Amino acid sequence: MFQRSKITVAVLALCASPAFAQQTDITLGMQLEPPNLDPTGGAAAAIDEVVYANIFEGLTRFGPDGSVNPALAESWTISDDGTVYTFTLQDGVTFHDGSSMDAEDVKFSLDRARAEDSTNAQKALFAGITDVSVIDPLTVAITLDGPNGLFLSNMAWGDAVIVAPESIETAATNPIGTGPFKFANWVQGDRVEMVAYPDYWGTAPALTAATFKFISDPTAAFAAMMAGDIDAFPNFPAPETLAQFDADPRFTVVVGSTEGETILSTNNKSVTDVRVREAIAHAINRQDIIDGAMFGYGTPIGTHFAPHNPDYIDLTGNSAYDPELAKSLLNEAGVSDLTLRLALPPPSYARRGGEIIAAQLRAVGIETEISNLEWAGWLETVFRGKDFDLTIVSHSEPMDIGIYARPEYYFQYDNAEFQDLNATLAVTADPAMRTELLTKMQTMISEDYVNGYLFQLAKTGVANANIEGLWENAPTQANDLTGVSWTQ
Repeated sequence: MFQRSKITVAVLALCASPAFAQQTDITLGMQLEPPNLDPTGGAAAAIDEVVYANIFEGLTRFGPDGSVNPALAESWTISDDGTVYTFTLQDGVTFHDGSSMDAEDVKFSLDRARAEDSTNAQKALFAGITDVSVIDPLTVAITLDGPNGLFLSNMAWGDAVIVAPESIETAATNPIGTGPFKFANWVQGDRVEMVAYPDYWGTAPALTAATFKFISDPTAAFAAMMAGDIDAFPNFPAPETLAQFDADPRFTVVVGSTEGETILSTNNKSVTDVRVREAIAHAINRQDIIDGAMFGYGTPIGTHFAPHNPDYIDLTGNSAYDPELAKSLLNEAGVSDLTLRLALPPPSYARRGGEIIAAQLRAVGIETEISNLEWAGWLETVFRGKDFDLTIVSHSEPMDIGIYARPEYYFQYDNAEFQDLNATLAVTADPAMRTELLTKMQTMISEDYVNGYLFQLAKTGVANANIEGLWENAPTQANDLTGVSWTQ
């Protein structure tokens, strides 16, 4: 009895010691390393996955349910004609270098994003802005060329965060924002580190530090989670192992939805015959790709629109798996001995899915030359250089069907009727009219076979069971740590 009491006292003493204090730092795994850390000057989703809502903030922001909420803008009013948005800014906001954030910084950020020489990957978000006026240090008025029902949502994108002229030149490697976390270190090829910003204007985060660890290999990601080297992997790259994590009480498996339309992007200036594009679409067995590349995680799509959106229409029948029809269309187009260049970025859905698609295309008479590109190479060659025939990528931006109205966009679809529909959508607020327009737009790109529409990417995450607050769904490309904490 005496010995047992001594042991009990010792255990209680240990539990009360600092070694058992609640953890306040976190290490997150990511498969892709961002090419830079400036969300206003790069297209890679991995940039926002590190910095969105953590280091950088915009006037508005997306919540975990996809809602648009106040951020650096405390409130706003909209003119009767819908063309002037007057934002009242949060008081007492500072950048991480200690300088104040005010209306002049908002003006600088938006004018820079919409400038003729802007390198913003989503410059179209700002195209309708005709003027940004500073009323006073905490008030800014933004004038549009017409009503835009998506303007507040546009301001919530990572591409629309507020930056300062004093620090923007070095934002790619030393980002200075207004968020709850301050950039600390980037060991390229390995990790990005950040710490809580003590002078944050809003509610202080529960976490004091966060590390984003880059692990491209799915097998290594599995090993790192099992060993406890990684606390959470919000977009886990090895879905075939999720059942093993689910059976282990140390972990929580979270399966949600994303805004990621995963597509077989087609260079419409290279594959110009719609019959060939339609043949490619009918050669694809979506379910085989979902099962083989994603181990069953994913929802088939037939157009560039998220199935969880209330305006989504199911157009998968337009491109149903029909290899004989594919062969017939190629014959009708007079195409034989066709070889297309298939450029694959690093994500497993692309590398695994690419091998399956190559086999499916081969079965109808289309050969592919596969090139596996690192992310920076894909951005340079495919996204910016447009030097490809086919590629596989998940478009993770919210409500981004408008990219089909941009002929200069990397898949180079140029349809004046679609562009007119998109322009009308931009100035339409009535829900019924918007639904009608979005139905026409979804149908048009499906029937033009602009791309091969594969599946909506599922959000499959693994985390230590004692972590709470990670997003279940991904309404935007982000690993928002503002509400994350440990429970033990």
